[in-house]
Amino acid sequence: MPRTRQTAAFALITVAALSLTACGSGDPAAAPAGAGAAVKGRTPTTDVVSSVERDDGAAKLLPEKVRASGTLSLASSVGAPPGAFYEEDGRTLAGADIDFADAVARKLGLKLKREVASFEAILPALGSGKYDVGTGNFGVTEERRGTIDFVTYINDGQGFAVRDDSDLKKVTDLTQLCGLTVGTGAGTTFEATLEENRHRCADEGRKPYEVKTYADQAAVWISLQQGRSDVLMSTINGLRYAVTQQEGLRFLNEFKRLDVGFAFKKGTPLAPAFQAAVNALKADGTYDRILKKWGTAESAIRTSQISPPEIK
Repeated sequence: MPRTRQTAAFALITVAALSLTACGSGDPAAAPAGAGAAVKGRTPTTDVVSSVERDDGAAKLLPEKVRASGTLSLASSVGAPPGAFYEEDGRTLAGADIDFADAVARKLGLKLKREVASFEAILPALGSGKYDVGTGNFGVTEERRGTIDFVTYINDGQGFAVRDDSDLKKVTDLTQLCGLTVGTGAGTTFEATLEENRHRCADEGRKPYEVKTYADQAAVWISLQQGRSDVLMSTINGLRYAVTQQEGLRFLNEFKRLDVGFAFKKGTPLAPAFQAAVNALKADGTYDRILKKWGTAESAIRTSQISPPEIK
């Protein structure tokens, strides 16, 4: 199956390979439904972007060259709801990341030249100048701040999900995973966190957990469903959304919160304009409407920041 079609099939978290029906998990931590919000078996379609108007104050902060061209190149990592995914046609992009990027562009009076790229390829490509900005639920970490500038727009982070038959109830320390197989996305903060702490099991004389990474988000979930992974580590919002769409899975808990931002090459002159645009979206109500649409109100931030310290 071509990658775009595979991702499209996963868009509603109902991939045929899983042979699932769209049933809720019953987990109280699942994303809340509301008017136009993400609900079981249905992709939100509320238009929260087209009415956004240009903010002259934010637009004036753009470099003169960018204002003159009126365009920016954007790399989008496409994975799963509610962040960024393909709709059922395999071509149309949807998700909170898509809405936020489009809304910011309208505030700045810009058109985006969007290109889909793999998560692990975007940050290096920003450094080389291939793209002006990247989205992909990029968490702000101290390591990334060394080479990347961020403009924050939500707060998400790391969490866990398991099958209903798992004995795990809550993961507050990674040594609780000793002896298990953990599935996660390649090139993510989840992979880094797991690998950095893997030695702790051996330090305690216990069998280390095994980390299995996948470039395709659908493959991560399939590994859990088919028993090749015992537990899955991913984004809090993504996990909460997904367990409402798949039978037999449950969200365990949040493990660590991270600010999430638009990513830029270090030293970018674009950051002040993007920060002003995000704050303008908060002021006119668009920000809250996007979060409500995707059932991620708990990810709201007070104000956008430029490369804040990693949340400890």
